[in-house]
Amino acid sequence: MQILHLDSSIQSDGSASRTLTKAIVAALEKQHRGATVVYHDLVEDAVPHLNGPIGAGFRPLAFDISDEKTRREHARSDQLVRELMESNIIVIGAPMYNFSIASQLKAWIDRVIQPGKTFRYTENGPIGLIGGKTVVVASTRGGSYLSGPLVSMDFQEGYLRTAFGFMGIKDVNFIRAENMSRGDIARTSSMDNALEAVTPFVTKLATA
Repeated sequence: MQILHLDSSIQSDGSASRTLTKAIVAALEKQHRGATVVYHDLVEDAVPHLNGPIGAGFRPLAFDISDEKTRREHARSDQLVRELMESNIIVIGAPMYNFSIASQLKAWIDRVIQPGKTFRYTENGPIGLIGGKTVVVASTRGGSYLSGPLVSMDFQEGYLRTAFGFMGIKDVNFIRAENMSRGDIARTSSMDNALEAVTPFVTKLATA
């Protein structure tokens, strides 16, 4: 059992999503004794954003890829894909920033959606190649986006479902803490509810 743990919050100790991913991973480790955890803090150790020379490492782009710095980035891309492919469960801290995900998380996604490795093109369209995995997203948002007037402004959770689904991963789950910017009472209540949901979710996951 390998767990891939990604954090993308720009906050450190005050991060709700980091608190939630830590709890999720701890519960998974308790459920799966001896599990290996691969961790990336995508803020402190940021994956450089995709550019032409980096993308030329796994797409047919006409860029010079001979310099040492670019070769190191190609090796990083390969490593990130390998970690994803070898993991059974992916735990992601994904706060909503400006209605979408953190750019640091997007940079990681841009590295792992690779033709021929995590998806391939066919005459009937692209198909994912790495199904059979489970994604658990600690989704934190300042307001409430599940219903009401803000629903149409949520480009966070739908994007994550689409990105992982494109690679063949359909089992994408969310443990949510909403209304985090609506005062101390709302924030505390939301976090308490999210943390309480962790153990039942992990237990259900183990028996599915």
